[in-house]
Amino acid sequence: MFQKLSIFATKSFLVWMLVAAVIGFIFPQHVATLGKWVPYLLGIVMLGMGLTITPNDFKMVFKAPRAVIIGVCLQFSIMPTLAFIIAKSFHLPPDIAVGVILVGCCPGGTSSNVMSYLAKANVALSVSITTVSTLLAPFVTPALIYLFANEWLEVSFLSMLWSVVQVVLIPIALGIVL
Repeated sequence: MFQKLSIFATKSFLVWMLVAAVIGFIFPQHVATLGKWVPYLLGIVMLGMGLTITPNDFKMVFKAPRAVIIGVCLQFSIMPTLAFIIAKSFHLPPDIAVGVILVGCCPGGTSSNVMSYLAKANVALSVSITTVSTLLAPFVTPALIYLFANEWLEVSFLSMLWSVVQVVLIPIALGIVL
């Protein structure tokens, strides 16, 4: 049952995102009140991600660890560095700069797997990199944000780590177990 729900959510994700964006654009005052629910909704999304991860996804990590390690290292180095350079080069306001850096520090997620499939690339490698980067994200993302965004916003590494563990790591672990 969880697998069918996860497949449905994955296949219809773009539609739901577009519907939510249109509703948010038309009724911003009503959607803004939903802000307190964001961590719980993100937890549900991460639970869905955990439901899609199987032990087979880790086989590639052990078959070709060098490629996976290179991919993960590049993802956690190039994207945050470019985000920081963009924020500094364009003299972005602090809130926008932190947002750009936050997006640059977060792993790509399952959309990279879909793009790899559509491009006829190595999907197994993409899934492996996505899996490893998602599992590392609760630890690496707060450190990167502390490193790159601290000049615009005081960042508490430990509180951010705990928040990310609650919203990402625990739901993914539950999804894998279920």
